[in-house]
Amino acid sequence: MAPPVRYCIPGERLCNLEEGSPGSGTYTRHGYIFSSLAGCLMKSSENGALPVVSVVRETESQLLPDVGAIVTCKVSSINSRFAKVHILYVGSMPLKNSFRGTIRLELSLNIPVLSLQVEIYKSFRPGDIVLAKVISLGDAQSNYLLTTAENELGVVVAHSESGIQMVPISWCEMQCPKTHTKEFRKVARVQPEFLQT
Repeated sequence: MAPPVRYCIPGERLCNLEEGSPGSGTYTRHGYIFSSLAGCLMKSSENGALPVVSVVRETESQLLPDVGAIVTCKVSSINSRFAKVHILYVGSMPLKNSFRGTIRLELSLNIPVLSLQVEIYKSFRPGDIVLAKVISLGDAQSNYLLTTAENELGVVVAHSESGIQMVPISWCEMQCPKTHTKEFRKVARVQPEFLQT
C-alpha cells in the first residue's frame, strides 16, 4: 500500500537537516528544511544516504482564457443589458474550473444597437451553449468580458421550452423539431474546426 500523500504550503517546516537534505521546492533556515511552494512532499534516498526532501507541484497547469480566445460557455442568467455565462472551454480544451463571463447587449450583435430595437432575450436564454470571443480579462471582482459580434459566434446549442434541442433556421432564429415553435437566438455559423466528428 502506498504511503499517504502529504501536501504542504509555502513556509511550512518539513523536517530538520539531520533527517534529510534539501531538494527542489525547498529552502533551509536555522537548521530546518521549509517548503518554498505549495505541492506534494517527496522524499527519495539513494544508497542509504539522507533522503532528499523536495516539494513537487501538480504537473497540469490551469488553462486560462486570454484576450482573443474563442471560448465555449453556458448562459446562467440574463437581464435587460447583459447575459451572465460560465466559461467551460477555451478553444477545444476543457477547463478544470469554470470562469464567469459577461456578454453585453451592445457586444452581442455586429450591427449598431441604436439602429434597431434589440433585447438580450432575443439573443440568449439561460441554458444556451454559446461560442464567444474574450475581449477583456477578468479579475477577482469582475467577469471576463465576451463578444458574439461575429458571424461565427453565438448560440450553438439551445433547447426549446419543451426540452428538445432546437435546430437553427436563420442567423436569428431556431426551431423545435417536435413542436415547430420558433425562438429568437443569435445563432452562430459554426466553423468546421469547432465541429466534433
